[in-house]
Amino acid sequence: MFKKLITTLTISFALMMIIPISNVHAEAKSNVSNQDELKEALADESIKTITLDTDIETTEKINITRPVTIDGKGHKMKYVGKFGAEQSESNTVWGGIYLLQVYKTTATIKNITLTGGNAALLINGSQVKLEGKIDVSGNGFGGIELSQGANVDEISKISMDDDTQIINTTESKENPTFWVPEDSDDAIITIAGISKTIESGEELSLIEVEALFDTGNPPTGDSINFTIMLGLIGIALFLSSYKNLKQN
Repeated sequence: MFKKLITTLTISFALMMIIPISNVHAEAKSNVSNQDELKEALADESIKTITLDTDIETTEKINITRPVTIDGKGHKMKYVGKFGAEQSESNTVWGGIYLLQVYKTTATIKNITLTGGNAALLINGSQVKLEGKIDVSGNGFGGIELSQGANVDEISKISMDDDTQIINTTESKENPTFWVPEDSDDAIITIAGISKTIESGEELSLIEVEALFDTGNPPTGDSINFTIMLGLIGIALFLSSYKNLKQN
Protein backbone atom coordinates (compact mmCIF):
# COMPACT_ATOMS: atom_id res chain seq x y z
CA MET A 1 0.00 0.00 0.00
CA PHE A 2 2.79 2.40 0.96
CA LYS A 3 4.73 1.56 -2.23
CA LYS A 4 1.63 2.23 -4.34
CA LEU A 5 1.16 5.59 -2.65
CA ILE A 6 4.80 6.54 -3.30
CA THR A 7 4.48 5.50 -6.95
CA THR A 8 1.28 7.53 -7.38
CA LEU A 9 2.82 10.61 -5.81
CA THR A 10 5.94 10.26 -7.96
CA ILE A 11 3.89 10.08 -11.18
CA SER A 12 1.72 13.01 -10.10
CA PHE A 13 4.78 15.11 -9.34
CA ALA A 14 6.32 14.23 -12.70
CA LEU A 15 3.12 15.28 -14.50
CA MET A 16 3.05 18.55 -12.58
CA MET A 17 6.59 19.27 -13.75
CA ILE A 18 5.92 18.33 -17.39
CA ILE A 19 2.67 20.27 -17.84
CA PRO A 20 4.08 23.74 -17.06
CA ILE A 21 7.06 23.07 -19.34
CA SER A 22 4.73 22.11 -22.16
CA ASN A 23 2.74 25.31 -21.65
CA VAL A 24 5.90 27.41 -21.82
CA HIS A 25 6.87 25.82 -25.13
CA ALA A 26 3.34 26.29 -26.46
CA GLU A 27 3.49 30.00 -25.66
CA ALA A 28 6.80 30.47 -27.50
CA LYS A 29 5.01 30.56 -30.87
CA SER A 30 1.78 32.12 -32.10
CA ASN A 31 -0.21 31.80 -35.31
CA VAL A 32 -2.20 34.89 -36.28
CA SER A 33 -4.93 35.60 -38.83
CA ASN A 34 -5.68 39.32 -38.45
CA GLN A 35 -4.31 42.64 -37.25
CA ASP A 36 -5.62 42.35 -33.68
CA GLU A 37 -4.09 38.90 -33.19
CA LEU A 38 -0.79 40.16 -34.57
CA LYS A 39 -0.73 43.10 -32.14
CA GLU A 40 -1.66 40.85 -29.22
CA ALA A 41 1.14 38.42 -30.09
CA LEU A 42 3.66 41.27 -30.33
CA ALA A 43 2.57 42.50 -26.91
CA ASP A 44 3.24 39.08 -25.35
CA GLU A 45 6.98 38.90 -24.67
CA SER A 46 6.85 35.13 -24.16
CA ILE A 47 6.08 34.67 -27.87
CA LYS A 48 9.29 34.44 -29.85
CA THR A 49 7.92 33.49 -33.28
CA ILE A 50 4.75 34.86 -34.90
CA THR A 51 3.47 33.07 -37.99
CA LEU A 52 0.87 34.38 -40.43
CA ASP A 53 -1.81 31.80 -41.19
CA THR A 54 -3.33 33.91 -43.96
CA ASP A 55 -3.07 37.31 -45.68
CA ILE A 56 -3.62 40.18 -43.25
CA GLU A 57 -5.03 43.67 -43.80
CA THR A 58 -3.92 46.47 -41.48
CA THR A 59 -5.25 49.97 -40.81
CA GLU A 60 -2.21 51.22 -38.90
CA LYS A 61 1.55 50.90 -38.73
CA ILE A 62 2.53 47.74 -36.83
CA ASN A 63 5.35 48.37 -34.34
CA ILE A 64 7.93 45.78 -33.28
CA THR A 65 9.67 46.85 -30.08
CA ARG A 66 11.17 43.59 -28.82
CA PRO A 67 13.18 40.67 -30.24
CA VAL A 68 10.88 38.47 -32.34
CA THR A 69 10.63 36.53 -35.59
CA ILE A 70 7.82 37.31 -38.02
CA ASP A 71 7.29 34.40 -40.43
CA GLY A 72 4.90 35.32 -43.22
CA LYS A 73 4.82 31.80 -44.68
CA GLY A 74 4.44 33.46 -48.09
CA HIS A 75 1.43 35.52 -46.99
CA LYS A 76 0.79 39.23 -47.48
CA MET A 77 0.37 42.15 -45.12
CA LYS A 78 -1.52 44.96 -46.86
CA TYR A 79 -2.28 48.43 -45.51
CA VAL A 80 -5.85 49.46 -46.30
CA GLY A 81 -6.19 52.64 -44.21
CA LYS A 82 -5.94 56.34 -45.03
CA PHE A 83 -2.92 58.62 -45.52
CA GLY A 84 -2.03 62.04 -44.19
CA ALA A 85 -4.11 64.76 -42.53
CA GLU A 86 -6.46 64.81 -45.52
CA GLN A 87 -7.19 61.09 -45.06
CA SER A 88 -6.25 60.32 -48.63
CA GLU A 89 -6.68 56.86 -50.10
CA SER A 90 -3.46 57.24 -52.10
CA ASN A 91 -0.25 55.89 -50.61
CA THR A 92 1.68 58.56 -52.53
CA VAL A 93 0.41 61.04 -49.91
CA TRP A 94 2.88 60.91 -47.04
CA GLY A 95 1.45 59.80 -43.73
CA GLY A 96 4.40 57.97 -42.18
CA ILE A 97 2.71 54.64 -42.82
CA TYR A 98 4.99 51.61 -42.88
CA LEU A 99 3.62 48.08 -42.79
CA LEU A 100 6.16 47.26 -40.09
CA GLN A 101 8.42 49.43 -37.93
CA VAL A 102 11.22 47.75 -35.97
CA TYR A 103 12.10 50.20 -33.19
CA LYS A 104 15.31 49.98 -31.11
CA THR A 105 15.43 46.18 -31.07
CA THR A 106 16.33 43.12 -33.14
CA ALA A 107 14.01 41.11 -35.37
CA THR A 108 13.93 38.48 -38.09
CA ILE A 109 11.41 38.85 -40.91
CA LYS A 110 10.93 36.06 -43.40
CA ASN A 111 8.85 35.01 -46.42
CA ILE A 112 6.38 37.90 -46.49
CA THR A 113 4.89 40.55 -48.77
CA LEU A 114 4.55 44.06 -47.31
CA THR A 115 2.44 46.30 -49.53
CA GLY A 116 0.00 49.19 -49.70
CA GLY A 117 1.77 51.62 -47.34
CA ASN A 118 3.98 54.65 -47.84
CA ALA A 119 6.82 52.16 -47.40
CA ALA A 120 7.11 48.50 -46.52
CA LEU A 121 9.56 48.41 -43.62
CA LEU A 122 11.13 50.99 -41.30
CA ILE A 123 14.27 49.86 -39.49
CA ASN A 124 14.55 52.48 -36.77
CA GLY A 125 17.76 52.13 -34.74
CA SER A 126 17.44 48.35 -35.02
CA GLN A 127 19.08 45.24 -36.41
CA VAL A 128 16.86 43.25 -38.77
CA LYS A 129 17.56 40.02 -40.60
CA LEU A 130 15.60 39.23 -43.76
CA GLU A 131 15.19 35.60 -44.76
CA GLY A 132 13.55 33.82 -47.69
CA LYS A 133 11.47 35.88 -50.12
CA ILE A 134 10.66 39.46 -49.10
CA ASP A 135 8.36 41.38 -51.46
CA VAL A 136 8.19 45.17 -50.90
CA SER A 137 6.32 46.06 -54.10
CA GLY A 138 3.35 48.40 -54.23
CA ASN A 139 4.32 51.04 -51.67
CA GLY A 140 4.09 54.75 -52.44
CA PHE A 141 7.60 55.89 -51.54
CA GLY A 142 9.72 52.75 -51.70
CA GLY A 143 10.66 49.60 -49.88
CA ILE A 144 12.92 49.67 -46.82
CA GLU A 145 14.05 52.72 -44.85
CA LEU A 146 17.01 52.52 -42.47
CA SER A 147 16.91 55.51 -40.17
CA GLN A 148 17.04 56.98 -36.68
CA GLY A 149 13.96 58.59 -35.23
CA ALA A 150 13.75 60.99 -32.30
CA ASN A 151 15.87 59.93 -29.29
CA VAL A 152 17.41 57.05 -31.24
CA ASP A 153 21.22 56.82 -31.12
CA GLU A 154 21.70 53.29 -32.49
CA ILE A 155 22.45 53.01 -36.20
CA SER A 156 20.22 50.81 -38.33
CA LYS A 157 21.50 47.51 -39.66
CA ILE A 158 20.02 45.01 -42.08
CA SER A 159 21.37 41.57 -42.93
CA MET A 160 20.51 38.91 -45.46
CA ASP A 161 21.66 35.44 -46.37
CA ASP A 162 23.10 34.75 -49.79
CA ASP A 163 19.80 33.14 -50.83
CA THR A 164 17.52 35.89 -49.49
CA GLN A 165 15.38 37.26 -52.33
CA ILE A 166 14.20 40.89 -52.25
CA ILE A 167 11.44 41.72 -54.74
CA ASN A 168 10.29 45.22 -55.72
CA THR A 169 8.37 45.33 -59.00
CA THR A 170 7.42 49.00 -58.46
CA GLU A 171 10.97 50.22 -57.87
CA SER A 172 11.96 53.48 -59.57
CA LYS A 173 14.37 56.38 -59.10
CA GLU A 174 11.77 58.09 -56.94
CA ASN A 175 10.83 54.86 -55.13
CA PRO A 176 14.07 53.10 -54.14
CA THR A 177 14.23 49.71 -52.49
CA PHE A 178 16.67 50.82 -49.75
CA TRP A 179 17.36 54.31 -48.46
CA VAL A 180 18.81 56.25 -45.53
CA PRO A 181 17.31 59.71 -44.79
CA GLU A 182 19.66 62.68 -44.75
CA ASP A 183 18.95 63.35 -41.07
CA SER A 184 20.12 59.86 -40.02
CA ASP A 185 23.58 58.37 -39.57
CA ASP A 186 25.00 55.93 -42.10
CA ALA A 187 23.44 52.46 -42.00
CA ILE A 188 24.96 49.02 -42.48
CA ILE A 189 23.82 46.36 -44.93
CA THR A 190 25.25 42.85 -44.68
CA ILE A 191 24.86 40.08 -47.24
CA ALA A 192 26.32 36.62 -46.63
CA GLY A 193 28.60 37.99 -43.92
CA ILE A 194 29.99 40.88 -45.98
CA SER A 195 29.07 44.34 -44.71
CA LYS A 196 28.81 47.60 -46.61
CA THR A 197 27.85 51.12 -45.57
CA ILE A 198 24.82 52.95 -46.95
CA GLU A 199 25.60 56.62 -46.45
CA SER A 200 23.22 59.19 -45.06
CA GLY A 201 20.98 60.46 -47.87
CA GLU A 202 21.78 57.51 -50.12
CA GLU A 203 19.08 55.68 -52.10
CA LEU A 204 19.71 52.29 -53.69
CA SER A 205 17.92 50.15 -56.22
CA LEU A 206 18.25 46.37 -56.19
CA ILE A 207 20.78 46.56 -59.02
CA GLU A 208 22.80 49.15 -57.12
CA VAL A 209 22.85 46.94 -54.04
CA GLU A 210 24.05 44.05 -56.17
CA ALA A 211 26.78 46.26 -57.65
CA LEU A 212 27.77 47.38 -54.15
CA PHE A 213 28.60 43.79 -53.27
CA ASP A 214 30.05 42.81 -56.66
CA THR A 215 33.80 42.51 -56.06
CA GLY A 216 34.41 40.80 -59.38
CA ASN A 217 35.12 37.15 -60.11
CA PRO A 218 38.65 35.94 -59.30
CA PRO A 219 40.47 34.31 -62.22
CA THR A 220 40.04 30.56 -62.42
CA GLY A 221 42.76 28.01 -63.12
CA ASP A 222 41.45 27.57 -66.66
CA SER A 223 41.69 31.30 -67.41
CA ILE A 224 45.23 31.44 -66.00
CA ASN A 225 46.33 28.44 -68.10
CA PHE A 226 44.76 30.03 -71.20
CA THR A 227 46.66 33.28 -70.57
CA ILE A 228 49.94 31.39 -70.16
CA MET A 229 49.30 29.49 -73.37
CA LEU A 230 48.65 32.71 -75.28
CA GLY A 231 51.87 34.16 -73.86
CA LEU A 232 53.92 31.13 -74.97
CA ILE A 233 52.42 31.29 -78.46
CA GLY A 234 53.30 34.99 -78.64
CA ILE A 235 56.90 34.30 -77.60
CA ALA A 236 57.21 31.51 -80.17
CA LEU A 237 55.90 33.75 -82.96
CA PHE A 238 58.30 36.51 -81.94
CA LEU A 239 61.33 34.15 -81.95
CA SER A 240 60.29 32.73 -85.32
CA SER A 241 59.97 36.20 -86.82
CA TYR A 242 63.28 37.29 -85.33
CA LYS A 243 65.03 34.19 -86.77
CA ASN A 244 63.64 34.87 -90.24
CA LEU A 245 64.80 38.47 -90.10
CA LYS A 246 68.36 37.41 -89.21
CA GLN A 247 68.44 34.89 -92.06
CA ASN A 248 67.37 37.59 -94.52
